[in-house]
Amino acid sequence: MAFSINTFRSTALNNAGARANLFDAIISGSAVTAFGLSQPEFKFACKSAQIPAMTVGVIEVPYFGRTVKVPGNKTFENWSVTIINDEDFNLRNGFEKWMAAMGTHEGNISTINAGDGTLYGDAVVTHYGKTGETNVLAEYSFTNIFPVNVSEIALSWDTNDAIEEFTVEFAYDYWHHTGIVTA
Repeated sequence: MAFSINTFRSTALNNAGARANLFDAIISGSAVTAFGLSQPEFKFACKSAQIPAMTVGVIEVPYFGRTVKVPGNKTFENWSVTIINDEDFNLRNGFEKWMAAMGTHEGNISTINAGDGTLYGDAVVTHYGKTGETNVLAEYSFTNIFPVNVSEIALSWDTNDAIEEFTVEFAYDYWHHTGIVTA
């Protein structure tokens, strides 16, 4: 078959392809409000997020000198977001408080009771089409998130015309792809 740009456009680039910059991410739950994290501020300050990966382990079973591979357990990699920092440090402070409540710096004492709902939150990443918010391409919901890493904020005298940002990495139990993978 000869190369055809029209076939490529009509087959691989349906509607000119999905755009990675048309998304929003929100976090919710009692943990979010308990540590002063503002859902609207997070939605607008969240500069980058990911559609989650899915990994199935492999179990190798030896059989007569050969290895047979069978599906193993599913694992979920941590989910990361990059956040634009403001001069009030509202989001940064909230994530630091959340992590400190899981284990204080000096005494490593938890001030959270996992049963009261303040340990975990939830998150949703919504990916939009080019026609706007009414055109949802995909929605991924994360269940029982909690921060496991809040990155540094690099400070430098030679950094001009830049806004601070930092990354937060969350562990979670599982995710749902609304209407696609829900169980």
